[in-house]
Amino acid sequence: MDHLTTQQRHRNMAAIRSKGTKPEMIVRRGLWKRGFRYRLNDKRLPGHPDLVLKKYRTCVFVNGCFWHGHELRAQNDEFRMDNEESLESSACCKIPKTNREFWVAKIRRNMKRDREEQRKLADMGWHCITIWECELKPNRREETLEALAFTLNHIWLEDQIGCNTAVRRVKKHNGVLYPQLEDEEEQLPIAAENGDNV
Repeated sequence: MDHLTTQQRHRNMAAIRSKGTKPEMIVRRGLWKRGFRYRLNDKRLPGHPDLVLKKYRTCVFVNGCFWHGHELRAQNDEFRMDNEESLESSACCKIPKTNREFWVAKIRRNMKRDREEQRKLADMGWHCITIWECELKPNRREETLEALAFTLNHIWLEDQIGCNTAVRRVKKHNGVLYPQLEDEEEQLPIAAENGDNV
């Protein structure tokens, strides 16, 4: 039985924010400190990702374990979206005992919506990274943020290698830098024999 009245429970649940949460602020500060720049809740993208790093073609979702059903499983087998069985609580996501059917249905809808939005983003060419609230506890926080930074840098390097069929290089001649493609023949300016400037 719930120890709060219906009005108190409603007020508590209505006070939970969807933007600017503590876990989101931890990720934002951690990325900013490491030199990453981002946009917040870009409305042009499906799901309005919490952080959008355009340079890295990456969307970062900072999810609360309860609201997005972190590590939930069906009671008998692996969790599937179409499975109508009751869900079993996980270590970081405890399903309330009161009004259980409502909460199970809500969490299922959230999980289904998350998968569809991330699929749409992937079809648009975006990488999606999900950071869970439990991964930002003080004992795991730095490890999680370092792993996120490593992943973003890896994505950027892979994109650079994949985009450049021929790697650019720079030649310096008479103090001027000339970019060239590797397949191009060397085309440096030729100084006139009489010493005229090029």
